[in-house]
Amino acid sequence: MIASVKGRLAEQREDQIVVEVGPVGLWVYVPAPMQGTLRVGEMVALHTYLVVREDALKLYGFATAEERDYFSLLLGVNGVGPRLALAILSTLNPAAIRRAVFAEQAEVFRRVPGVGAKTAQRILIHLQGRLEAGDDLTAVAQMADADTQVLEALIALGYSVVEAQAALQSIPKDAPEEDVEARLRLALQYFA
Repeated sequence: MIASVKGRLAEQREDQIVVEVGPVGLWVYVPAPMQGTLRVGEMVALHTYLVVREDALKLYGFATAEERDYFSLLLGVNGVGPRLALAILSTLNPAAIRRAVFAEQAEVFRRVPGVGAKTAQRILIHLQGRLEAGDDLTAVAQMADADTQVLEALIALGYSVVEAQAALQSIPKDAPEEDVEARLRLALQYFA
């Protein structure tokens, strides 16, 4: 298993990057929000997950070990392969996934392109009991409501689900958790 990769970013494509590790360039699939933070020529360090198939070896890279762990958990869901797990992490960050699971909101997963009602329910059931709350569940439910409203407002303004989720992830950690208007203003600054 290749647990991490560190090297120079040589190339970027829609959902892949090439990381040069010594004389070798590795294709690595990365979540969409990460693409905007990377620049060709810079050094990158990724937590990786190697998927071995009969006809291919594919490497998936993440900014944090937590994202990699969520990717691994999502692969355990019946009907979720590496591409769909990556799409989920491109749309929802680990905190949003955790909030959806503890608030039992399967509809949050339906925002991900390619996830239908049955798959969303399977994801919810599979992740229940496998995630740690980390926060007070009341705060988690309140944040879920506020962030859901901000996400819906951004989508109503014409942003894609991926763009809206990236803006939501850009909100500072110390932002007011229950103030939807303040969170929306902060999210809109992402597009400025």
